[in-house]
Parts: sequence; C-alpha cells; structure tokens
Amino acid sequence: MALWTRPSSGAAPSDIGQLRAHFAALFARFGEPAAGLEFIPGQLGPIPGEWTRHPRAQPGRVLLYFHGGGYIAGSPESHRPLIGKLVEAGEAEAFAVRYRLAPECVYPAAVRDGIDAYRGLLATGQDPSGIILAGDGSGGGLAFAVALAIRNAGLAMPAGVVAMSPWADLSLSGWSMLQNQKSDPALHWEILFQCARHYLRKSNPSDAYCSPAFANLKEFPPVMVHAGAAEILRDDASKLGDRAADAQTAVSVEIYDGMGHLFQMDAKSNEAKVSLARLGQFIRSKTRAQHIQPENA
Repeated sequence: MALWTRPSSGAAPSDIGQLRAHFAALFARFGEPAAGLEFIPGQLGPIPGEWTRHPRAQPGRVLLYFHGGGYIAGSPESHRPLIGKLVEAGEAEAFAVRYRLAPECVYPAAVRDGIDAYRGLLATGQDPSGIILAGDGSGGGLAFAVALAIRNAGLAMPAGVVAMSPWADLSLSGWSMLQNQKSDPALHWEILFQCARHYLRKSNPSDAYCSPAFANLKEFPPVMVHAGAAEILRDDASKLGDRAADAQTAVSVEIYDGMGHLFQMDAKSNEAKVSLARLGQFIRSKTRAQHIQPENA
C-alpha cells in the first residue's frame, strides 16, 4: 500500500490555503515520532528552530535539517517522525531550521535563514567536521543551496550533505516530471509549479541558489542523495549527482526501484530500512564526533 495518495479531485490546488492543506495531509501520514526522542525549541543566532535529541547521539555530531513542503508549508514539528528516523540512524542530534516560508517571505529568504543558522551553529563552538546539512523535498534542495552559500561566503564547509527526494530544479525540466506523473503517489508537476510561483516571484528558476541542480558543486563536501524511481523528483536527484561528479565531488546517488516520494517513512518497506541504514552510515562515517574528556581525567 502506498504511503501517500494523490488529492482526490485530481486537480492541483490553486491558492496558498489549498496548497498548504495538501502538504499538511501528506505530512500527517508520517505518523508519530519514535519513543525516546526529545524535542526542544531552540535558536541558532537569529534563526528559530527545534532540537531533536536521541539517547544514542554522539557528542559533536549534528544534522542541520531543512524540512520539505514546497517552500510554502511544513515546519520542524511536521517533520519530527522523519527527522527522528534520521537522527537514530546517524546517531546524531538535529536542529530543524524554522526558515521563512513563501508567499509571505520569498526567495532568497529561506537560503539566508539557512546560512544564518549555520553561522549560529558555528558560533556555539560546533566543529564543522561534525555537521551534516540534511533535508527532504524542497528542504533537500535548500540544503544544497545553503552549502553553496556557505562555500561562496568562504566559511568552513560542513562534513557532508544528505538529501531525500530533493526538489533541486525549480524549472521543472526533468523528464521524470512527465514520465512519472501517473506513478508518483504524492506530487505532480502542477503543485510544484504553483509552489515555485509563490517562492520565486520574478526570480529566474534556473538560478543556482533556487535550483542547485544547475550549480557548480566544486569544493563541496561528500554528498549522498536518495530518491524513488517512481517519483517525479527522480531526475532532480540524478542531476545533483551529475553536478557533483562534474565537479569531482565525492557523491553517491541511490534511486530505489518502485519507490515513491519519501519512501523512508514506510516502516514495512525493506527499501526504507536499507535507505535509512545507508544514510546513517554516511552520516556516521563523514563526521568526527567530539569525545568529551571527563573532569580530572
């Protein structure tokens, strides 16, 4: 049984209220977060968000997480179950960024909030070698855009970038947008077109900070991207892999046969278990946990 279902009308929502209701219905299907997780409101510099803490988190290993929702919906709270799965797999803690949403705040507000949160995390004394930028859907694309901004600002780069089903091409030019319209159980291009309209206003959808599928990923840290073969965002994942390979950046792109958008949330799926295990192994292997020495050692 599919985790997601299409809107019953078959028509794309047209106004912002309908779009947000559509995403809220999708996020509700995440279910409840796993037991044992702790959720704490927090702030990094001027940017609010929420910490997710897991008992097995290693000191100094942090995911700076960007939630999905087409840049117009979602929150740290809506993505608690998904973030929880990732922090458990990666033995990390996460700070989910409450970045500004469109249409109230348009591009590049989300990117600015992302890099400000990263600056705030560094200001706490966090070693960049322990940070992974991570996200899903539009948040996956935003993680790459923030990494691009970090590089271009001359800041120390994080240890890696992780994305699940990223939306990284707001021009909607991937062949999978059409090829997988009938097989994608969550999204269709009309919804993403409306979201892009609200987020971009008059900005060029091929700008690298909007669409990192067109960015030069030179001097990026290692990258891991997972997507489903049946989703319309499949080619966005592949394009990110191509850009990383072009720049000779270490990259792993995994496309899972028969899987749809954010298939990692399907607890009964073997592919979900494999994907989360692979993402967790990447997070653990690319970060250097800080070993705190006890007093009087």
